[in-house]
Amino acid sequence: MESELKDMNSNPPSSKEERPLLKSESDLAAAIEELDKKFAPYARTDLYGTMGLGPFPMTEKIKLAVAMVTLVPLRFLLSMSLLLLYYLICRLFTLFSAPYRGAEEEEEEGGVVVQEDYAHMRGWKRTVIVSCGRFLSRVLLFVFGFYWIHETRLDRDSLMDPNPKTTSAEISQKGDAATEEPERPGAIVSNHVSYLDILYHMSASCPSFVAKRSVGKLPLVGLISKCLGCVYVQREAKSPDFKGVSGTVNERVREAHRNKSAPTIMLFPEGTTTNGDYLLTFKTGAFLAGTPVLPVILKYPYERFSVAWDTISGARHILFLLCQFVNHLEVIRLPVYYPSQEEKDDPKLYASNVRRLMATEGNLILSDLGLGDKRIYHATLNGNLSQTRDFHQKEE
Repeated sequence: MESELKDMNSNPPSSKEERPLLKSESDLAAAIEELDKKFAPYARTDLYGTMGLGPFPMTEKIKLAVAMVTLVPLRFLLSMSLLLLYYLICRLFTLFSAPYRGAEEEEEEGGVVVQEDYAHMRGWKRTVIVSCGRFLSRVLLFVFGFYWIHETRLDRDSLMDPNPKTTSAEISQKGDAATEEPERPGAIVSNHVSYLDILYHMSASCPSFVAKRSVGKLPLVGLISKCLGCVYVQREAKSPDFKGVSGTVNERVREAHRNKSAPTIMLFPEGTTTNGDYLLTFKTGAFLAGTPVLPVILKYPYERFSVAWDTISGARHILFLLCQFVNHLEVIRLPVYYPSQEEKDDPKLYASNVRRLMATEGNLILSDLGLGDKRIYHATLNGNLSQTRDFHQKEE
């Protein structure tokens, strides 16, 4: 499948005349539908359609028009005010503090930059930064329309109930874990649906995240990310040796596991976002250390607009998000997962078992697609939609 689509996107035509046009707009619709089936984890199924481009019913157009002159300006001002407030808090309480420095070498081709953060501060300053971060993140979610967040906390007893969705191996593993001494998880692992996931996890525990190198240089957000203790990486790294990133994450996971005062790290092992119905193959970064992990499942029920950040552009997504009167979020917090010795020795097995457990408890569909497939889907989809615009221009 991937090779077929790569062939479609290799050697792109330089002009409209060279581009192989489909015969009709109905053919384009069929092609897009076929793409959505092949790349189902990234396909939008809400009222707003592929890439959030509609077509929109008249009632939805009226709702959007009303929201754009009422909700959008108010929510934008409030959200920017909250962001600025938290930045000022972070600036104030780090004013006379030197940042903690982790990895010292910077690789030009990608991997690790010099890691600086304020998450290793001790005492009341750190407490204030974390408490304010959790509170303001929840307020920001409220501003975005998440007035209620339904949380379900599952214990091991509920997971051990024999049912068709639970395998005997999982029951055995959970039973062995229940007899062990409680240990602090080295990382929180979660499915990834939207940038809003970060706001929820900040409101819940204010952990560290893995972020692009450029995030640390952004106005306002840069300092906040350093106060969270983010690990900065170069996502577009061309170097085949990516051990620097894995080593840094592995070190942070081990540190969080053995030191209660160290910042907890939050990882999205899928490596990209989906439409919320699927769970992609997990990367092993969170599982290399062999420490326990805390799985969390996020689900965003919707009637009109899905907050999943899949094929829709960032600006369009934020605009439509602010236009929704109410948004919904459901959270399933699983018990800490304690790996067996076999899982500690095999991070891929460990990641796979946690993934299957999360898919079972979250009623998610397993998929073997990844970030590369998502990029192919986007590129092919953009090509088809440009042909749609050509058809409309010819009709006009």
